[in-house]
Amino acid sequence: MTRPTSRVLALLELLQGGGTRRVGDLAERLGVDERTVRRYAEHLVELDIPVRSVRGRYGGYRLAPGYRMPPLMLTDDEAVAVALGLVVGRRAGLVPESHASESALAKLRRVLPTRLADRLGALLATSSFTAPPRSTTAVDTDLLLTIAEAARDRRTVEITYVDRRSISTTRTIAPDGVVGHAGHWYVATHDRTFRLDRITSASLLAATISEPAPADLPSTVLRSLATAPWAHKISVRVQGSVDDVQRKLPLGLALITPLDAEVRVEFWAERLDWVPALLAGLDRPFVVEEPLELRRLVAELGARLVDWADG
Repeated sequence: MTRPTSRVLALLELLQGGGTRRVGDLAERLGVDERTVRRYAEHLVELDIPVRSVRGRYGGYRLAPGYRMPPLMLTDDEAVAVALGLVVGRRAGLVPESHASESALAKLRRVLPTRLADRLGALLATSSFTAPPRSTTAVDTDLLLTIAEAARDRRTVEITYVDRRSISTTRTIAPDGVVGHAGHWYVATHDRTFRLDRITSASLLAATISEPAPADLPSTVLRSLATAPWAHKISVRVQGSVDDVQRKLPLGLALITPLDAEVRVEFWAERLDWVPALLAGLDRPFVVEEPLELRRLVAELGARLVDWADG
């Protein structure tokens, strides 16, 4: 008997939606009887697609993890969502090994129906982004997955880490999770944040930790970045609320502490030459608490602005 291939593939698409699907429901969706659904399932098994039969009152069929990825059935909307996700993730610098995203996108476009592939190509050819693509060091996929696995299972990891001074050390960490920020992946731990692309190796250890991960990992990472000790510690009082000031500053740059009618902005910088323009951009009255050198640089910028405005 010749099997209607389109319906067999439709069954695969339904099963890829996740969970156990009852035979009766599948038969209704496919417009066939339950016996035919079982034949279709057997055909998928013959194709080495890991379809599992679940017995019982609420039994039916589900997909089990297989030794290889089965054919992937996507609707038009799903295919466009995957393609855009690859493009945006690559531009943001967060997709490991950019050539992998390029090859995945090429494969996706090759197997799409001609009409949809043409429309998707038009979208990719004519779309633009306000932010320039980030040029970052590629992150090793296996390393990213190892750290994520350790965070999920609350296990420790031995890593080799190269800091910003190019000093390499080996240490044991307990990852709480990974956070994407400004074109980099960061590993959050209880007491420190590590940039993932500076980790050259990672090995899962048997030791586990009982403490749960913090609820707000992005805030943990941003605070860690804002307090990283560079050459100059900067403290400025600014009139306004935390929200007013935060909107004018890049995420992860500074700690903002509310006072009475103002806030204290604290951060570190390797150089001070760019800080006066940053403070001027707040467009609010401020007082430089430290360092004293910054007061001089702010005054010099103010004098230049007056000169330029007067022509």
